[in-house]
Amino acid sequence: MRQGIAIALVLIAHVSAHAQTERLRAEHFNVKKSIALQGYDPVSYFDGKPAEGQESVSYTYKGITYFFTGHVNLNKFKISPDKYEPAYGGWCAYAMGETGEKVKVDPETFKIIDGKLYLFYNFWGNNTLEDWNKNQQKLKDAGDRNWKRIVQ
Repeated sequence: MRQGIAIALVLIAHVSAHAQTERLRAEHFNVKKSIALQGYDPVSYFDGKPAEGQESVSYTYKGITYFFTGHVNLNKFKISPDKYEPAYGGWCAYAMGETGEKVKVDPETFKIIDGKLYLFYNFWGNNTLEDWNKNQQKLKDAGDRNWKRIVQ
């Protein structure tokens, strides 16, 4: 009897932690109507050219929905979602490193660093990728710390 209660409590804790993770992600990721990357296919960035995905080829991972250009990219994502999800929840990497703020991005302004996707603000003649490139390691280290503080 006690073993059954212990197992039930573990299962409840697991389900609760999973729901908490999804809620935290939905609260802090750069999404609109739970759609990440403004509908761009996260796998396409790793081919060097971001492409808009199709709503008919979508997948929801931990509460965040991604669109894909086709089933090949969808399957790649399913195998290794952490590889393809954008750093800092899809917010501007430069802003996250500089001030810790969540700033919108141009989904076509990006950089892959050590196998991770970073996105940048690029509007009104202000391309933050250029500033990022001048001091990448310092900004990345600060961005990592700031993002960790936000999602804890």
